[in-house]
Amino acid sequence: MKVYTTDKIRNVVLLGHGGAGKTTLTEAMCYMAGLTSRMGKVEDGNTVSDFAKEEQKRGISIKTSLVPLEWQDCKINILDTPGYFDFIGEVEEAISVADAAIIVVSGKAGVEAGTERAWDLCEKYNLPRMFFVTDMDIDTTSYREIVESLTADYGKKIAPINLPIRENEELVGYVNVIQEKGFKWDGKEVHECEVPEYNMEYLARYREELMEAVAETSEEFMERYFGGETFSESEIRAAVRTSIGDGSIVPVSMGSGLLGRGIYTLLDDIVKYMPAPENRKMTGINMKTNEIFEANFDFSKPKSAFVFKTVVDPFIGRYSLIKVRSGVLKTDDLMYDSELDSELKIGKIYVLQGNKTVEVPELMAGDLGALAKLNDVKTGDTLSTKAHPIQYPKMDISTPYTYIRYKAKNKNDIDKIAQAMSKISSEDPTFKTVNDADMRQTLMYGVGDLQLEVVKSMLQNEYNVEIETETPKVAFRETIRKNSDVEYKYKKQSGGHGQYGHVKMRFAPSGNMDEAYVFTQEVVGGNVPKNYYPAVEKGIIDSVQAGPLAAYPVVGVSCVLYDGSYHPVDSSEMAFKTAARQAFKKGFMEAGPVLLEPIVTLHVTVPDTYTGDVMGDLNKRRGRVLGMNPIHGGKQVIEAEVPQMELFDYCTVLRSMTGGRGIYSYDFARYEQAPANIQSAEVEARAAEAAADDDEG
Repeated sequence: MKVYTTDKIRNVVLLGHGGAGKTTLTEAMCYMAGLTSRMGKVEDGNTVSDFAKEEQKRGISIKTSLVPLEWQDCKINILDTPGYFDFIGEVEEAISVADAAIIVVSGKAGVEAGTERAWDLCEKYNLPRMFFVTDMDIDTTSYREIVESLTADYGKKIAPINLPIRENEELVGYVNVIQEKGFKWDGKEVHECEVPEYNMEYLARYREELMEAVAETSEEFMERYFGGETFSESEIRAAVRTSIGDGSIVPVSMGSGLLGRGIYTLLDDIVKYMPAPENRKMTGINMKTNEIFEANFDFSKPKSAFVFKTVVDPFIGRYSLIKVRSGVLKTDDLMYDSELDSELKIGKIYVLQGNKTVEVPELMAGDLGALAKLNDVKTGDTLSTKAHPIQYPKMDISTPYTYIRYKAKNKNDIDKIAQAMSKISSEDPTFKTVNDADMRQTLMYGVGDLQLEVVKSMLQNEYNVEIETETPKVAFRETIRKNSDVEYKYKKQSGGHGQYGHVKMRFAPSGNMDEAYVFTQEVVGGNVPKNYYPAVEKGIIDSVQAGPLAAYPVVGVSCVLYDGSYHPVDSSEMAFKTAARQAFKKGFMEAGPVLLEPIVTLHVTVPDTYTGDVMGDLNKRRGRVLGMNPIHGGKQVIEAEVPQMELFDYCTVLRSMTGGRGIYSYDFARYEQAPANIQSAEVEARAAEAAADDDEG
């Protein structure tokens, strides 16, 4: 593949709901551009972009694939992203380096939750976009209904530029709204034809709406439009390109990825209307001068590149996918990574075509490529030069809130599993593992249940290790609600020196839940010598690690040593430590012990129509709704306080309840006393666990 200058590059991300046809569309574009000699199929597992085992097995995209195509002396970097919400991190990585988006809509399914999510992402990143309606080979699909639905959602900026022509229930051609001409497909070729009568009404309407949008691009055009003048085709195309760039027009095209129809026109439209990188602004910070560095994909400026994705594949190896944001990157360049504070030689430069690598001598500003074997470089790092060290902001990646407990099926595989999960998390920033030492459990976090299921399957099929998953333990705490006054005498005689420790202690709520305990002494008369005070406190420290009620950490307890006795020969630190431990256990259980459960502040964002269902569900989860705040797009943010243990399956339920349109986040708020039924069930469960452990031992 030859080197392309910045003005000849188009970086386009494909977005849309799962199953809308993004991968099939990518396959059709590959075939039309001559990258492949035949079109693969998702169900056959032989597409260019879905090459991972899990993708082929499940028939869905799990990772973003980069597929560069050559078309009309331009290079189109296609970023084919997953449509399922669990893999939103892959989408966010891709969209951070895209200069335009194609939102793929299934003509059969219509506008779906994933369509709306794609639009919101484009709004967030200010991306020029167009819609492409697939499945038009199915006779029952209605292009007009899709257009009307999009217009109802997004207003007059929706501008159809092609209409379908059907004959004998088959998609055979299209009407170009700008040219006001009809065209029929003949293999890869198209031939002009008459515009069918049934298309005339919609052609007139859509063209008039398009002319209004064109007129609004300048005062001169507005005067000409109201003066009854017509615009030339070149003027219309130039105005449409400008309007797409500023977001005032979002064109709609259509076709069939499966039959490869409408793809030639789509590739043409990408080249004609979508912006080159040089039309996008990009700034970073010069780490040496602390000044703003305006990269703006200018090839004449000092070289810099942003690592937007890491690929760790057992077959093709490790690659750092980059976008060159300024200058020209060449083979064997010496680059500086400010995160690592080190220089590294980049070696060869590649472009990826799915799972195939093609070596290139250089990458111009704005282009996407891959660097091999940069093992310490991570996603989000900036590569620049030591003379001009640049740092770009990291991309905004979704926080994972869904988690599950896991353990190795075979204890000998623990290290292998840790290494495999480290590789997976370096590829997917929304996946992470946490060692919960308090609960003696390991957790893996993701955006949704499907993502965690895929990780489990990858471990087995790609890394040859297995894990077992189960419901996570909730991080309860124990405290007391009353006061108690106890004494404990530890006395043991077994020949020679014995053991003697005697303490009298008071226990009460301290009122400070941020600390496990507060220890003070009020001993008078030397009944307990000062040198044994630390031993008493050590006994308390041991005790608060796993409380007497259900072996959870203890918080908020005031412990006062006020009396006791000692033996001049038999007393020891160990004896007083043991006495304090037993006194704590006795005193704690006499002081109204209770379990505290973690409460989180939950924020749920949903369309207005789902607020009743969501609040009803939160009530079932023992939640307290604090309020609702309206936001743009006809949505509400519901704020509630909910026990953390009630949110274990919330991701799946919320998606089911809202058709995938609801999203949520939460933060730890505080601990609160658990209801009596929750406490008794947990105490019983922990006792059963302890008995089972004893039996195994």
